[in-house]
Amino acid sequence: MKSIWYQPLTLESLNQRGTGTMTEFLGVSFIEIGADYLKATMPVNARTKQPIGILHGGANVVLAETLASVAANAVLNIETHYAVGLEINANHIRSVRDGFVTGTTRPLHFGRTTQVWQIDIFNEKGDLTCTSRMTASVLARK
Repeated sequence: MKSIWYQPLTLESLNQRGTGTMTEFLGVSFIEIGADYLKATMPVNARTKQPIGILHGGANVVLAETLASVAANAVLNIETHYAVGLEINANHIRSVRDGFVTGTTRPLHFGRTTQVWQIDIFNEKGDLTCTSRMTASVLARK
């Protein structure tokens, strides 16, 4: 399969993008680059849990939007265009109390002005815990 990425990606470059941001604070780490997907992990710990001791739904959305936003920009020539999140939704399927969750994003649609990305998040056993979809707006640099 031919790669969808505009330029070659490295895990180091993807992880450096999050330095000093929410993704670094929550411990999001890119772990795999495929021809048509990106994969990242996030710990389930005091920073990502809600008060009742399970992974916060908002943390799921941070992981999902991080994956999709990075992917959306990685398919563009960032000298001429960039992508920003326009809409995101998430269905929280199963709670997670500890360990790590791993998210994978793949494209559903590439258009001239929008992209749609599917993000599935799994626990360490491989059970689906959250499914999300993000629409990105593609904008021209001025």
